[in-house]
Amino acid sequence: MFKKKAGDSIAKGININTIVRDYGILLALILLMVILSWSNQYFLTPRNILNVLRQTSINGILALGMTFVILTRGIDLSVGSVVALAGIVSASLATTSSTAGIMGAPYPAVVAIIVGLLVGATTGGIAGTIVARLNVPAFVATLGMLSAARGLTLIYAGGRPVPALTPEFRWIGTGDILGIPVPVVIFAAVFLISWWVLTRTRFGRYVYAVGGNPRAAKTSGINVTRIKLYVYVISGALAALAGMILAARTGSALTQAGIAYELDAIAAVVIGGTSLSGGIGRISGTLIGALLIGVMNNGLDLMGVESYYQQVLKGVLIVAAVMLDQTRNRHE
Repeated sequence: MFKKKAGDSIAKGININTIVRDYGILLALILLMVILSWSNQYFLTPRNILNVLRQTSINGILALGMTFVILTRGIDLSVGSVVALAGIVSASLATTSSTAGIMGAPYPAVVAIIVGLLVGATTGGIAGTIVARLNVPAFVATLGMLSAARGLTLIYAGGRPVPALTPEFRWIGTGDILGIPVPVVIFAAVFLISWWVLTRTRFGRYVYAVGGNPRAAKTSGINVTRIKLYVYVISGALAALAGMILAARTGSALTQAGIAYELDAIAAVVIGGTSLSGGIGRISGTLIGALLIGVMNNGLDLMGVESYYQQVLKGVLIVAAVMLDQTRNRHE
């Protein structure tokens, strides 16, 4: 009898631990939403929910790209600067301003978007090459790219914003599809594609393998250098996409756009359960992590809490998530 009760207790403990490990971040998001709905009557209104999703979409897209990098034991500190660079370059192709646009502007929105994505993919490819082929630590390589991309942004725009964007280009930031904001639709599409790539393709399996044990992955025939290069290209391209959406939302591209955005992206990934040690994490966790940060920011804004305190709280969340990750790694 006593053995059975002890066994039942152990089983219950295991179940509770499993639930906390697998669904803890989702439960935290639900609890936060319940608390905010009680504290402010406007939080759960359809208009505010759409506003939360719209605000979350930019950081969410950045975080999805960051997930690929962190899964391979890397880090990309340059995404904030790439947001500004790609936003400025694409905006210069989609502006009606005679002084801010390049020769022949405005071009069709699709041309501006493609060029912006190429800018992001190129910066990611350069950082990825430095990391993967030259074996420079990711922190150093992407920190250098952060500075270089910001400098290129200022040089390209002459330190001035690019205003008067065409309505077609602005649609990706201000339009809607069946009442759903276009940035939210794009975010959802990027999430679904990322989920499919990481869970249903050989490339996704290779990403986890490289992050889990690079030496074993190389021994098994995986081109580790190429996988590392590709994840930085993905991160750069998604940072560019986020930058163009941001420029389209505001109506002009700013040289100071994207400052410290890399911190929010990393926070969403780590809070979502992806290990900084690589090889462990789920793209769905990143989605929930981004939503948690977005809901928290929105709720604190509704309650009139100053942004300075929000930064402190966000820092505490990041440290707590990293400590939890380290504790989990020691027990595995």
